[in-house]
Amino acid sequence: MPTILDAAPRLGPLYAKAALGAVGSRGTTLPDTELAREDVTVDRDRLAEYARVCGFPVADALPVTYPHVLAFPLQVALMAQRSFPLPLPGLVHIRNVITTHRPIDAAEPLGVAVHAEGLRAHPKGAQVDLVAQVQAGGSMVWDARSTYLARDATAPEGPAEAPEPSGVEGGAPAATWHVDAATGRRYAHVSGDVNPIHLHRWTAKAFGFPRAIAHGMWTAARALAALQGRLPEAFTVDVAFGRPLLLPSTVDLRTHRSAEGWAVEVSGKKGSHLKGALTPP
Repeated sequence: MPTILDAAPRLGPLYAKAALGAVGSRGTTLPDTELAREDVTVDRDRLAEYARVCGFPVADALPVTYPHVLAFPLQVALMAQRSFPLPLPGLVHIRNVITTHRPIDAAEPLGVAVHAEGLRAHPKGAQVDLVAQVQAGGSMVWDARSTYLARDATAPEGPAEAPEPSGVEGGAPAATWHVDAATGRRYAHVSGDVNPIHLHRWTAKAFGFPRAIAHGMWTAARALAALQGRLPEAFTVDVAFGRPLLLPSTVDLRTHRSAEGWAVEVSGKKGSHLKGALTPP
């Protein structure tokens, strides 16, 4: 049975708790825990601000990436537990696969549930999947798999990974974005993800980054917003995160339409930050 939470956990205290508890013994297997919330309502003001920060139109239907905002606090609460085998500080979001089964209206009460699975080896350490599911009216309307990497950690070998999206090779950019230094703080305000690597130069340096970096899910949302109006009502989007997007930066978005759907890529002078593929669910 899932553990039902009355409210979304506050991420600031969770990050602080995780930092204080990063050293010491941890669990060796994934906790058999599912965290959930029931009758979740969408804050319209927060939704509108999220849309503006990410480039979506303000509308009644949720942007495809918005349910991640509802699920992410539950994921962090799960990963911040001492029983979770990988320490939350330093975890890197390397891939995200979302399936939206139909448009979700902001007025619908939602059920949100998350659990962890797939602890396995990665060439650079260990990785794990945080699975999120959103229901409305008794049916699954959205689900996602977020993959996180813990560098230098160990885990047993797992099944072969699905190939990452290939991105878009060459061609003129569909858009060029000037991503300013405050992007991380603006996205943190609307998403609640106050991980210090995204907020300021000096807090990012404590984790080995020369400057603050953009949230991977902001980059994904911004790329999908550029395709708004050209996407079906139901689809799967698979994005792999590459080089950290240092703030400020100038990056190019490239898109390519094929019989299967869309390919997208966000890149800068030193390489790719995101490669994605949109296909039928």
